[in-house]
Amino acid sequence: MNSDKQCVKCWVHGMVQGVGFRYSTQREAEKLGLTGYARNLDDGSVEVVACGEIGQVEKLLAWLKAGGPRSARVDKVLTEPHQPEREWVNFGIRY
Repeated sequence: MNSDKQCVKCWVHGMVQGVGFRYSTQREAEKLGLTGYARNLDDGSVEVVACGEIGQVEKLLAWLKAGGPRSARVDKVLTEPHQPEREWVNFGIRY
């Protein structure tokens, strides 16, 4: 991955399952030209992996931290740099 690209893994906590959060995140990520995925975790949080241009990844993180879709309530977003084991070709929903 070249230097103007990055991947991050985030865990979004709050009321983020059952409110269309993954689908809204997918729509937002696709608008920003990012690849990766969103999936629900057993603890009630949503895991998001986002890869792409640094500025676009930052925009998605800002959107997540601002609360995502109107139907959701985001309490906190934890992020860390991520080195994916494979290159994503789109932004998907994982189950």
